[in-house]
Amino acid sequence: MAVAVSNCYFSVLTSTVKFRSAVSAAQPSLAASLWSGSSCHTIKPVCRSNGAASNSRRGDKSRSEKEGVKKKLIGNGDVLSGGGGGKKGRSQQAAYKPFGTQRKEKKESVADQKEKKQAETRNLQDADFLNAVVKVYCTHTAPDYSLPWQKQRQFTSTGSAFMIGDGKLLTNAHCVEHYTQVKVKRRGDDTKYVAKVLAKGVDCDIALLTVEGEEFWKGAEPLHFGSLPHLQEAVTVVGYPLGGDTISVTKGVVSRIEVTSYAHGSSDLLGIQIDAAIILVIVVVLHSMTKESALVWHFRSEEAENIGYVIPTTVVSHFLNDYERNGKYTGFPCLGVMLQKLENPALRACLKVESVEGVLVRRVEPTCDAHNVLKEGDVIVSFDDVHVGCEGTVPFRSNERIAFRYLISQKFAGDVAELGIIRAGEFMKVKAELNPRVHLVPYHIDGGQPSYLIIAGLVFTPLSEPLIDEECDDSIGLKLLAKARYSLARFKGEQIVILSQVLANEVNIGYEDMSNQQVLKLNGTSIKNIHHLAHLVDSCKHKYLVFEFEDNYITVLEREGALASSTSILKDYGIPAERSSDLLEPYVDSVADGQANQEDLGDSPVSNLEIGFDGLIWA
Repeated sequence: MAVAVSNCYFSVLTSTVKFRSAVSAAQPSLAASLWSGSSCHTIKPVCRSNGAASNSRRGDKSRSEKEGVKKKLIGNGDVLSGGGGGKKGRSQQAAYKPFGTQRKEKKESVADQKEKKQAETRNLQDADFLNAVVKVYCTHTAPDYSLPWQKQRQFTSTGSAFMIGDGKLLTNAHCVEHYTQVKVKRRGDDTKYVAKVLAKGVDCDIALLTVEGEEFWKGAEPLHFGSLPHLQEAVTVVGYPLGGDTISVTKGVVSRIEVTSYAHGSSDLLGIQIDAAIILVIVVVLHSMTKESALVWHFRSEEAENIGYVIPTTVVSHFLNDYERNGKYTGFPCLGVMLQKLENPALRACLKVESVEGVLVRRVEPTCDAHNVLKEGDVIVSFDDVHVGCEGTVPFRSNERIAFRYLISQKFAGDVAELGIIRAGEFMKVKAELNPRVHLVPYHIDGGQPSYLIIAGLVFTPLSEPLIDEECDDSIGLKLLAKARYSLARFKGEQIVILSQVLANEVNIGYEDMSNQQVLKLNGTSIKNIHHLAHLVDSCKHKYLVFEFEDNYITVLEREGALASSTSILKDYGIPAERSSDLLEPYVDSVADGQANQEDLGDSPVSNLEIGFDGLIWA
C-alpha cells in the first residue's frame, strides 16, 4: 500500500456491530488518526525502500515513490496529493533511446514500483502503531423506558479503541453505552482482558477505559496527540469495522473542518470531515507516524457516499483535561443564548451597531449565568477580546473562520468569559460563568435507569428523548413532542412528568386507557419534577389525590385506598418496588414557587437541529 509521507496521518477506526435476536446492525464507532509534517526519514519504517538508484534521476524518483504522492504547494503551503511531474527533469538523451530499450526500462520500472509497493504494504502491516489499536467487546443491557422498573434483553457489540499511555484507552461513548461488561483484545492475541470504564462523555461521544492486567500492556507503544490536520491531508483509517474480525485499513483525505452536530450527544463541537470509504461505521481517529495522534470519530453520511466525520484532538484533549481536573467528566459548557446573524445593514443601523460585526441576542436561557448579565436585544461583538463577525464566526487558523460556538467549547465548566456587547448603542463588557446546558427533556439519563413512581397503578416517569424514541411519535402525541422540541427549562431540576400508562386494577377503574399525558398539578400544587411529585404524595393529608393533566383532564383517587392497593398491584405485575431507588432519598426543594409557576418558555427551538434556517444559532 502506498502511504503519503508528507503531512500524512493515520486513523484508527472503530465500528460497533450489534447482535440481538440473530439480527446484526451497524453501530457508531471510534477511531484515532496520526499524522506528521516532518520529512520522510521520520517514517522510515513504513516507507523504507529496497536498494538505491545509481543516478540522480532514479534517486529523485525513488524518493517520490517513498512519499507515495507528488507534493504540490498551493496557497499557504497546504500539500496536495497528485501524480505526474516525473518527466520534467528527464534528460533529452532518454527521449531518443531505442524503442525496445524504452519498453524494457518501462517494464523494469513497473516491476520496481510493484515490488516497492509490496514492501510498503509489508512494512505497514508490521507498523507499531497498528498494535496500539485494540478490539472492544461490550455487553449492553439498556433500560426499558416504557417499563422503567426493568431492563431490556442484553446484546453484544464490537468496536475499536486505542492506547494513549498511563494504562488508558480511548473509545466511543456509544460503544460502551449501558455496558455491563467490557473486554478488549490486542492485535495478534487471542486473550481478552476485562476493561473498566473510567469516564464517558456522551456530548462528545468519547469514553476512557483502563485495563489492570500488566500482561495486556507488555510491549505496548501508546499513541500521542498532535495538532489539527490541514485540508487535503492524506488519511488512513484503521480499526475493526463491520464485515470481519481482523483489523481493517482504508484511505481518504481531510475535506473540511468546522463546528458540526454530534448525533450521539446532540451537541455542536469541532469536527473533521473526511472522505474515507468506511462501511456503516462511526469512527474515532489517531494520527502520526511519529506516534503523534489525533482522535477522530467517523460515521457514514446517509445523504452522501464516502463522507464521515472525525473527533479532532482539541475535543479529545478537552475531555481528558476535564477528567484530570475534576476526577470525573463534567461536560462542555455553553453560554445559553440564542443568537441572530446581523448581515442586514438596516438591522445593524436599528440596533446602533456602526461596524459590520456582532450577533443579536434573541433569547437567554433562565438556567444559565448569562441570564443575569445579558438581555434580549444586546449585540455580542467580542468573546474574550476575539471579535465576532456578523455571521457569528471568529478567526480560525490562517485565512479561515469558524462558528463562534467553537470559542465556548474551549472553556471548561465554571470558567468565566468576558463578553463585549452593544446595548442601546453603548459598548460595555460583562462577565458570565459558563456551565453545561440544562435540558428540560434530556438526551441521556444519568445513571442509566429512569426514575418512576407508581400510585394505585398509575405509572409516572420523566419525559426523555430515549422514551420518545421507544414509544414512537404517534403514541407520545404532538403536544409532548412540541414541548420536547420547543420548551426551555425554567429552573435547574425541572422535568416534564408524564403518566406513562395505567396498570389496570379495581382502584383505577375508568382510567385504564390513559397513557403518555403530562401531569401538571397534584391537589392544586404545580409539579416541578418526579421527586417533587413523590414528596407531595408522601406528605399529603387530604382524603383524595387529585391529579390535573394536560387538556384539563383530572383523575381522583381515594388516598388510603390507593396506598392500600399498592402491594397487590406490584405482585400482580411482577414489579419489585413502587418507586425507583433515587426517589427514596429525602426531597430537597431548591426552587422558589415563583419560578415553577412562571409562564412556560415554549416558543423557541431547543437546539440547532430544530432551527429551520441558519439565521438563528444556539451558543
